[in-house]
Amino acid sequence: MTDRGLFEDCLGEDRVAGRVYRSDVRAARKRLAGRVRKTPVFHTSVPGPNGPVPVTLKLEYLQHGGTFKVRGSLNALLESGRSADHVVIASGGNAGIAAALAAAQLGKGCTVVVPESAPHTKVAAMWSYGAEVLWHGTTYAEAHRYAQELAVERRAMQLHAYDLPAVVAGAGVIGLELEEQVRGRPPVLAAVGGGGLIAGVAAALGRRQPVIGIEPEGVPALHAALRANRPVEVRAAGRGSEVLGATRIGDIALDVARRYDVRSLLVTDDAIVTARDYLWREFRIVVEFSGATAFAAIQSGAYVPARGERPVVVLCGANTDLDIG
Repeated sequence: MTDRGLFEDCLGEDRVAGRVYRSDVRAARKRLAGRVRKTPVFHTSVPGPNGPVPVTLKLEYLQHGGTFKVRGSLNALLESGRSADHVVIASGGNAGIAAALAAAQLGKGCTVVVPESAPHTKVAAMWSYGAEVLWHGTTYAEAHRYAQELAVERRAMQLHAYDLPAVVAGAGVIGLELEEQVRGRPPVLAAVGGGGLIAGVAAALGRRQPVIGIEPEGVPALHAALRANRPVEVRAAGRGSEVLGATRIGDIALDVARRYDVRSLLVTDDAIVTARDYLWREFRIVVEFSGATAFAAIQSGAYVPARGERPVVVLCGANTDLDIG
């Protein structure tokens, strides 16, 4: 990294342990070169409440494993070097798929602890990459606690689905790609979940362009944390409990959101279902509900672009049952 790049990265603040900066994302891009796809963008217009809305879709669902999370898992394992031959992670789905794929690529073993509610489609994908899958508890939090115990018992490396600096930095490479793929500095809309995606993209882009987190009304983890000024547990309700498994925003995500003024906007269950159906009907794009959450903000009017603005919408995951008619 050049001196100028480092200066821009840390302008006005000292580096703090556990935080993620643009320089971390740039380092992740070097590690990941040749190992992940630079996913394409698609410029189009979609219907909004007040007429057609020009948007740019970042087709991240085309990533290896059908999820952006493989970027973070690979970056974390590559950064750790040969420190562990086995990886343990708790996941409701995509993080487990990503860890299994990354471990297989690097010749490591992988155990994924999933709650009883984990979708069969995602468990099957973990198996397909050679992971051992263990069921424990009914929530992600219970699975995570067991994964911690298991990692100590087996002397394995523990990955976190979203609250680990290397995982966040890996996801942030999406932001660096967007700088090269999209003219100007339009807002970037992305689903929140535990916050790894928005934290990575915001760390990459800093104050160069706004990043907006989109959440289901039933799981407003970032929204609640920004109001309370600390991560808080939210009670998942409605479709939100199926959409984005985390019910508490990560500490890293909240830190990045504060530093770079990341906003949270909420969308209804109906808006998410409508958005997912529309993507299939009009573009033959099959994404899971989490993958359609950010898109739902445009269609429903939860986010209204300024005149002449073409927002970027990240379609982040495609691991779903093909049950769209």
